[in-house]
Amino acid sequence: MFGFARQSRPAVTASTASVPRGTRVYAVGDIHGRLDLLDALLDQIGRDADDAPNLVKSLIFLGDYIDRGPDSARVIERLINGLPPMFSTVCLRGNHEDVMVRFLSDLRAAPGWLTYGGRATLTSYGVPAPAADAPPAELAEAQRALNLALPEPHRAFLSGLRCQATLGDYHFVHAGVRPGVPLDRQKDADRLWIRHEFLNSSHDHGKIIVHGHTVASEPESYANRIGVDTGAYATHRLTAVVLEGTERRFLGTA
Repeated sequence: MFGFARQSRPAVTASTASVPRGTRVYAVGDIHGRLDLLDALLDQIGRDADDAPNLVKSLIFLGDYIDRGPDSARVIERLINGLPPMFSTVCLRGNHEDVMVRFLSDLRAAPGWLTYGGRATLTSYGVPAPAADAPPAELAEAQRALNLALPEPHRAFLSGLRCQATLGDYHFVHAGVRPGVPLDRQKDADRLWIRHEFLNSSHDHGKIIVHGHTVASEPESYANRIGVDTGAYATHRLTAVVLEGTERRFLGTA
C-alpha cells in the first residue's frame, strides 16, 4: 500500500517568527501593584507608537496585575478605564488574579494568597489585612469585606480574564506551556503556574511563547520563548517586548 509522507511545517524560529503585517504588538510583563511603573511604561509605549500612525497597535498584558506592590486596585482601574484608545487590548490572567478570585468564595485560598502578596491587595481596597495564619473568623471577615469593597467592574474584569492569546507566530500566556503538549490542549493550570519544565526546555512549541511569571534580571529572548518579568515590584523595572514584523525589541522603566 502506497502513501504520501506527511510534510512537516517549517519550524518557527526567533529570526523568522512574525506578527501579522501592519501590526505592532506591545506585551507587558508582571505589574504587581506598581501603578507608577505602569503609567511610566504606558507613556513610553505611547511615544513609541506615535512613530507608526498607520500600524494597528496591540497591547497584551501578561497577568499578575495585583499583589505585592501598593496600588493593586488602581492598577485594575487603569486597565479597565485608563488605556489609550489607539490600542486594541488583551488582558490575560495571572496566577495571582486566579488565587484572588478563588479567595472571594473559598477561604482555603487565603493562606497562600496572603503569604504571596494578597495583604497588599486587600489594603489597596481599604480592607484590613490579616496575617496568613490568622484565625478562620478573621480570614472570613477579610473575605466578606473584600466582597463588599470590590467594585463590580473590577470583579467582572478579574473573572473574565483569558488564559491565552495568539497573534501571528507568537502565543501569549502568563507562565508558560507544558513542552510536548499542543497549544490547544494545554491546561490552564500550566498556563498560569508552570515554571522549570517550561523554562528549561528547548522544545519547539509551534509558536514563540511570550510570558511573564518568572523574574529575571533582564528580559529573556530565546529561540522558543520571550520572558518579560523583570520583577517590577522590587526592582522598579517593568518591561514590555515590542513585536513588529520579524523584529523584537524591549522597552522598560529602568
